[in-house]
Amino acid sequence: MSNPPDTAIAEPIPECPHCQKPMPLCICDSVTPIENRLALLILQHPQEQDRALGTARLLARHFADATLRVGLSWPSLSKALGRPVENAARWAVLYLGSARAADLEAEGEIVALDRKGGIAENQRAILGKLEGIVLLDGTWSQAKALWWRNPWMLKCQRVILNPAHPSRYGRLRKEPRKDGLSTIEAAATILAGLERRPDIAETLNASFERLLTRYREVQAEMPELAPKPAPKGRRDFRRRKRG
Repeated sequence: MSNPPDTAIAEPIPECPHCQKPMPLCICDSVTPIENRLALLILQHPQEQDRALGTARLLARHFADATLRVGLSWPSLSKALGRPVENAARWAVLYLGSARAADLEAEGEIVALDRKGGIAENQRAILGKLEGIVLLDGTWSQAKALWWRNPWMLKCQRVILNPAHPSRYGRLRKEPRKDGLSTIEAAATILAGLERRPDIAETLNASFERLLTRYREVQAEMPELAPKPAPKGRRDFRRRKRG
């Protein structure tokens, strides 16, 4: 009797321990460290599965003062950050409500909102006193879920972005709004603007470009690295019935 043919078993693709991307997509060796004055807190939804094109961990790798947390809710900003925060009002959170800079006829790239969703008065004074930034990482619906599950964010200063250019994702990842940016692009806009350091935007955007270039290079040879579409009929977790 002849032996059955050997069945090739694909070996798992190793991941980078830092950015957790498949090694063919890792660009950690080219990350340029940045000393930041404003602290950065990135809250990532646990169902964010885009390992190929996600940017949260890559972003956190750049900064000396950056914290990445994965979860759905935290009792306070201090708990999420892992250290005491005296005044949450001196932290800004990128707001995901219905307010759009274009509708408000905003002029700057970073716009502080009042409690009613309008443009706050004394923009320079509000933005100038900030000590940190909170970014929500995930799909649009996942980021909004993070917003609603963490009521302490209401104590933070809400800001929206008025980007001069659309996201570099282009056709690789569709954004639900024209002003939607990747997490790393949003950080580039906010931190470079508030710290008045264009080098921050240049460094972060260059890293993002390298990631996209690397993705395009390996996509044809390794299609298994492409982000998987969500299964049809899958409901948002907030709509699931509780047992």
